[in-house]
Amino acid sequence: MAVCDPTLEVELGLLAEGASCVIGCDEVGRGALAGPVGVGVAAIDGTHGTMPVGLRDSKMLSEPRREALAPLAVAWVLHSAVGLASAREVDEIGIIAALGLAGKRALAELFAAGVDVRGSVVLLDGNDDYLNKVLATPLSVVTRVRADQDCASVSAASVIAKVHRDQLMIAADAVTPGYGWSGNKGYGSAEHMAAIGRLGPTGLHRKSWLTISA
Repeated sequence: MAVCDPTLEVELGLLAEGASCVIGCDEVGRGALAGPVGVGVAAIDGTHGTMPVGLRDSKMLSEPRREALAPLAVAWVLHSAVGLASAREVDEIGIIAALGLAGKRALAELFAAGVDVRGSVVLLDGNDDYLNKVLATPLSVVTRVRADQDCASVSAASVIAKVHRDQLMIAADAVTPGYGWSGNKGYGSAEHMAAIGRLGPTGLHRKSWLTISA
């Protein structure tokens, strides 16, 4: 995958069109077998400074680089938040609705912090507006494929959310060892799959996703 530097071109265009803020939005943990799914949000307005050097989509960064960049991204944006939906919620309502629920929780944090969420435009990575599917009052959402690579606010949200969720899985590994979560972060590695077969699932596993043969 080619490495590219995100810009603020899209965000500045949306601000020029009248948005009070642009809220970059990205998901994390969607394909994991264990742990929550998360949605990161990062709001910027016309007061933003220079973006952190090296900011990119979290998937293009090493774990140490993500960890170093996350606090810089938090300091750069106006406000940020990470909303989570638990493995149990993924099992009960499905992954798309769980993404919407996690995003709703993240946006509620921004609102509580004073962000004009209603007057903002949400710049959402991908082509599926899972947010408005769960909101009683629709927001202005712009979906964009590769926004996590091309748009700096979404890159920031991506890094912030990835580091937040990774830290949760590392902490969970210390409490429930044997599944390798510090390394695989809940994704279906060979080590993780073998551990499920040997130890069984935990409360952090998305049980509806497990397809281990007897």
